[in-house]
Amino acid sequence: MQNDFQEEWFDKTVAGAGGDVSSKLDLFAESVFVKHLSSFGYIESEESGIIGEGDAQIILDPIDGSSNALSHFPYYGTSVARVNAQGILDAAVVCNLANGDVFIKTPGKPLLQGRLFSDVFHAVTSVPHAEIGLFEKAYAHPEVIGLLDESGLKFRAPGAIALSLAYAHTVNFVLFVGTFRIYDFAAGLALCEGLEVIVEQDYVIVSKNKPVAMQIETILKAAKSLEEG
Repeated sequence: MQNDFQEEWFDKTVAGAGGDVSSKLDLFAESVFVKHLSSFGYIESEESGIIGEGDAQIILDPIDGSSNALSHFPYYGTSVARVNAQGILDAAVVCNLANGDVFIKTPGKPLLQGRLFSDVFHAVTSVPHAEIGLFEKAYAHPEVIGLLDESGLKFRAPGAIALSLAYAHTVNFVLFVGTFRIYDFAAGLALCEGLEVIVEQDYVIVSKNKPVAMQIETILKAAKSLEEG
């Protein structure tokens, strides 16, 4: 064991339900959640797909940013969302396992932020003059990178979409370009309450500033035109 990571967790297994190859770390984390959440409904996990039964649906990404975790890069966590028997997503939790930040949505209450293993939570606060955004899967979209740079929109690409969405209230924007998978977005988007949210088949934009969100959508359309030649 090194830094609390067991050597076997680095081993890869087979492609999970979400399409990515699961590590034994992903499967270990999944087993912990299944043990504790199965009584609340059936689980739909990125790793193993549908597990168990029940009226409510628990949407689970056991390790959000598992490549980061297995590289000991401190930006990885876990995300859980509940869709009740009426089909309404009414509760969500995203936790940054690297630094202990926890974000919670519960029915009829404001979004809350706290610390892992603490009972003290406070309302999620906004940072009105944030200088950076978060661009997930930026590496696959050089045309978008260039246009964001030309527009003066600074960003980082940390590599864990649910976590990035959980921090959407504090950054300038969150951008994801790629295939939309429910495991990646259910809990994170539930935490974007009160923000400008644009969800399309091949991109997601979130910002507290509507003009910024619209500017990024224009950039995406321009990048697509460049790709198509």
